[in-house]
Amino acid sequence: MPKASSFRPRRPLARGEHFDPHVAGIEYGALDSLVGYAIRRAQILIYEDFLAALEPWDITPQRFSALTLIAANARLKLTELARILGIARSGAVQLVDHLQAMGYVTRQEAVQDKRAYSLVLTPAGRRAHADITKAVQAHDQRISAQLSASERTRLIALLGRLG
Repeated sequence: MPKASSFRPRRPLARGEHFDPHVAGIEYGALDSLVGYAIRRAQILIYEDFLAALEPWDITPQRFSALTLIAANARLKLTELARILGIARSGAVQLVDHLQAMGYVTRQEAVQDKRAYSLVLTPAGRRAHADITKAVQAHDQRISAQLSASERTRLIALLGRLG
């Protein structure tokens, strides 16, 4: 582990730096015409704001997604969570382990399949999820403030058509 004095956070915002998606005086060539590159630039800005907004809860976008899916789907199984999030089962295990260590989620024996576990929010998880959701909604409003309501709806629809 690095010494505290030499430790430098990996994320630019954590280091007091701001990501500039388009640096003046730099030619971006073909990058400026690529949908993927534009999405990636926006994603970096959105991710940094998300992490700052949810720092009190130590929640990442993936943890929020998992928490929300568990909250909205009674007795969701770990394998289903992995499939929905598009991650390996081992990744879902780590994700749920973290949420469980935070006191937000518990594993219960599945009613239909005694070999599987269902994921359930704890009372603390329900309270935290409500507060976290409010913070995420405020973050989402902040990062989309330059868009009209119809532009926002259209952007979500257009992004849903990719892939």
